[in-house]
Formats: sequence, C-alpha cells, structure tokens
Amino acid sequence: MDIRNVAIIAHVDHGKTTLVDALLRQSLTKLNKDLQQADLIMDSNELEKERGITIFSKNASIKWHDIKINIIDTPGHADFGGEVERVLTLANGCLLLVDAKEGPMPQTRFVLRRALEMKLKIIVVINKIDRADARVDYALNKTFDLFVELGASDEALDFPVIYASAKQGLAGAEPDLTKMHDITPIFSTIVEKIPAPASNADAPLQILITTLSADTFKGRIATGRIFQGTVKAGQTIAHINRQGEIKNYRLLSLMTFEGLERIETESAVAGDIVAIAGIPDITIGETIADPEQPQALPLLLVEEPTVKLTININDSPFAGQEGQFTTSRQVKERLFKELETDVALRVEEVQPGAWTVSGRGELHLAILLERLRREGYEMQASRPQVINRLVDGVTLTPYEQLFIEVPEEHAGIVIQKLGIRRGELKEMKVENHHAVLEFIVPTKGLLGYRNEFITDTRGLGIMNSLFYDYQPDPSNWPEREQGSLVAYESGTTNLYGLLNVQDRGELFLGPGVKVYEGQIVGQHSRGNDLRVNVCKSKQLSNMRSKGEGGSEHFAKPKEMDLEDALEYIGDDELVEITPLSIRLRKRILNELQARRQAMADRQ
Repeated sequence: MDIRNVAIIAHVDHGKTTLVDALLRQSLTKLNKDLQQADLIMDSNELEKERGITIFSKNASIKWHDIKINIIDTPGHADFGGEVERVLTLANGCLLLVDAKEGPMPQTRFVLRRALEMKLKIIVVINKIDRADARVDYALNKTFDLFVELGASDEALDFPVIYASAKQGLAGAEPDLTKMHDITPIFSTIVEKIPAPASNADAPLQILITTLSADTFKGRIATGRIFQGTVKAGQTIAHINRQGEIKNYRLLSLMTFEGLERIETESAVAGDIVAIAGIPDITIGETIADPEQPQALPLLLVEEPTVKLTININDSPFAGQEGQFTTSRQVKERLFKELETDVALRVEEVQPGAWTVSGRGELHLAILLERLRREGYEMQASRPQVINRLVDGVTLTPYEQLFIEVPEEHAGIVIQKLGIRRGELKEMKVENHHAVLEFIVPTKGLLGYRNEFITDTRGLGIMNSLFYDYQPDPSNWPEREQGSLVAYESGTTNLYGLLNVQDRGELFLGPGVKVYEGQIVGQHSRGNDLRVNVCKSKQLSNMRSKGEGGSEHFAKPKEMDLEDALEYIGDDELVEITPLSIRLRKRILNELQARRQAMADRQ
C-alpha cells in the first residue's frame, strides 16, 4: 500500500484541528456515532475542548484512492514543543496552516524551523479565506519572508500553495471560494508533493517510539514509525533502551490506525505508523529492533526546560477534605508516571513530600497541575521560577523573543512595562493603526506579566513568545509591587467583614466561603501584606440608625483560576490545588511565626 505521513503545523487557533475534521469527513473515514456530528474531533481531551487549543499530538489515518495518509495533529504552542519535536520524526512532509488575516505567527516559526531542519516537504495552506478581513496576499508574502528568514533552501522556497476554508470544507489553487467544490485539492497535493517514506521491507526491523498511552487490558501501548523492516503480530522483538541495553519481548498486540481508531493487524511494513503492546518498561525515543540484528536509531533530543516550580503535599488546615489522592506516595507516583509520556518534563525529589517540576513554560506546568487536580489529586505549588545556568562563573538566564501586536494607543504602556521588566525593544512597525513590537526579554521578566498585559491593552493585545537564548542575568530586579490581604482568623467569610475590607484592595472571595488563618483573600492596594478579618459579623443590638445598610455596595470579587494564581503569588506564598478549589495562602500561616522567620532571614 502507498503511504504518506503528514504533520499539520500551525499557530494556536489557525484552524488546524478544523481542517483535520474536513479531511476525515470528506474521505468518508469511519467514525463512531459520537464523532460523526462532532466538531474538533481530534481535540478529544477535556482541557483541549475548553481552551480551544491542541495540547497532545494525535494520529489519524485516511484512505484516499488506495493511498493511506497518516495525519499527525501537532500542538501550536511553544510550551508543548516536546510534543512537536518528537512527532515530526513520524512525518515526511507537513501542511503549514496560515491564517489569511494574521499571517504566520511566532509559534508557526518554532515548528517550521524544526520541519525545515529535518528537510521535510512543506505545503502551505492559507486558511480562513472566507473571513471578511482576510488578507490573502499579505499572508502569503509574510509566509515567504518567514521561509527566507529561517534559511530555507531554494527547493523549500518553491512551496506549493493551497487556499482553503476549513470550516466550509473547501480548498483550491486560487483564493476564490466560488471555484471551490470540496477539500480534494489538499489530498491531491499531499499525494503529489509529499514523498512516500523511504522503506526497505527486507532490512532488519527498526521502529522509533514517539508516543505512549495506557490501556486497561493491554498495558503500556507504544506508538511509532517503522523505519525499516516488517513487523508481525506475536513475533519476538528486541527493545533497546536509552542506556543501550537490549531485552527481547514478544508482541502481545500489533495495531495500525484507521480513522481515529487503533485496529489489530497481522503485519505492517516500513513507512507505516503502528502501535504495539507487550513491552512493560518502554519509553519515548527508544528503538524496537530485530532480535537477530538489533540496531538502535538515534535518540530523540528535546530542548531543556526553562521554568520550574515546587510541588508539595497539601498541609493546609483543609487538607484531605476535597481530594481523592492526597499522600506523598500517590502524588509522587503520578508525577513520575507523567515522565513516561512527556519528554520535555523533569521531576526531581528535593525532600520527602516535595518535588521540583521543570517544564518549557508557565502554560506547560499549569496544564499539568490542572490535569492532576481533575484526576482527584491535592497538592500545593510554589511560584514558577526560571532555571538559570552557571557558565564560567557567570549566571546565565533564559531569554524569550517576544512578539506583541496592540492598538497603537496602547504601545507606550507596553514598552514602558516591559522596559521595567528588562525587556529590550528590537523592532517596531505600525500597520493599520496597530503596533507590531518585537522584544528580547528575560523569561523571569515575563513571569506574571500576562494579566497585566491584558489589563493595559483592554484585552485587545496579542502576545506570543519563543525561547531565544541564555544570556547574563541583568540582576537588580524590581520588588513585587503588590501585597496581599491575608485572613486574620479561620471561619466563614461574612458580607459585613468583606464590606469593611474591600476599600483596602481587590478581593478574591465572596461571602459564605470557608477560610483559614493565613489564607490570601485579596490583593492589597499597597506593597505590604495586611491581615484582615473577613469573618467579622455585625453585633446585634436593639439600637437602629436611619438608612443603615441601604447604600453599601459589595464589588464583585475577582475569580482566580490556576494560571492567575500561579502568576500572582510571591516567593513566600503557595497555591493550594484541590479538585474543587484553588486557594492562595502564605507559606507560614501564623502571623507571629511568619514575622520571626522574616527577621531570621534578614539576619
């Protein structure tokens, strides 16, 4: 059977998953009843559906005129680059999806650079041409400029272009919707332009493992591409681990993809993507080989993490009340289990009940914590910190290349705020009353800036960042600007107490919420922390004053989700994470003990 392995790469929200939906439907791929009428079929994870972004790479298979097309949906966010880097090894070509209005965005650059380095054939798809504000020529010119900037070869610069409206299931060689009938031009271009995988079915077996998943009955299932040879169900294979050790196993199951489903098969040949079961300790990047002539493929290399935080078991007064898994053993097992499927993650136990978790960015770590709490885990997390390096006695810190697009009137405040955060403005353009800014800024300067940016730009700004390089730490970082309103005693919040406190800052809680001493209930309008009594109730008496209580207004509290909480907290604060609640707290709950500790630290 003829095979094509294609990765779909694009920036967040450029229509990547919608295009896969159109391809699956038009190819009349068999889908189960729940998926036949669904949208965003490939975004099956609950968090992906909520956020409208792809977090985990997935495989689908389409048959088109006796040609099998394996489609790999990749994440568009740089924080999930670990997913992107390994799944590109499965592909021989890519569909580069570009929004007809926005053109190629920064994170398109991240994945495209990887694809060009691997010399994959690129097909450019200008999507969303049905939008009223579409700028087709602008998007195409910017895409060509990006290829040049990334050092593409002359052959790569001669890329085929398809215009599409994935939402309507239409595509064509010209940007004219009236001349389009269906999505067939994309299939035709894939078959014509993307080469079939170079395969030698008679050579010794080699499979590179790129994805892991779990099955209740089959155990660990490893997905990868057959680089050479033939594999058969039930045969004996050699597993070569990262240390080069070789062990023989018998395959319990051999599966290939049909639509979104894994189906059992008797055999598969070089070039195809398969899933296998029967190897209990296999991990991503390792090789399955012929037991007679075992030869390892190169291990997958992934960029090092740049951001870390500490996770502790929950020791707050409310510990164990809302979670199903609360012990250090349960949390530890779950964190180390995540290492099996996430190659960009690092976990290190610093002391019993505390682990340092390192990842590619704030979003990468926040998504992990959100998944854990939804699975029933309780824990506490510290403020994210950058991972510095010491080279020849000089402390180097990670820097980000930051791209910002804002209305022209908000450019001044953005430049000012990023200047305070040690950002350096590299380029500024003004197009259609919008300023396009490019900064080089330390990763540490970006921690906690997202909410500030949204406020400063009235929600009209777009901000994207990519890892740039390690450079000397600028030091002399500004002090934290805001303090916290901290609960003075344990109890239930009362409207009377909250009304007395709301003038001191912005509250995070409303009335009728249980709190404990040392819990953060709001943001102080000044730079210091303030202990407040939000549980205070009005003393009842027989006396009554005219108009009492009639004119008081309680402002709506600010709701803090997990990402907001991680951005907000300081070094002496923690986020308590449970399946039902996100609470902010001081590391040392008692005020007197906290003061003693602060004095000891100063000495």
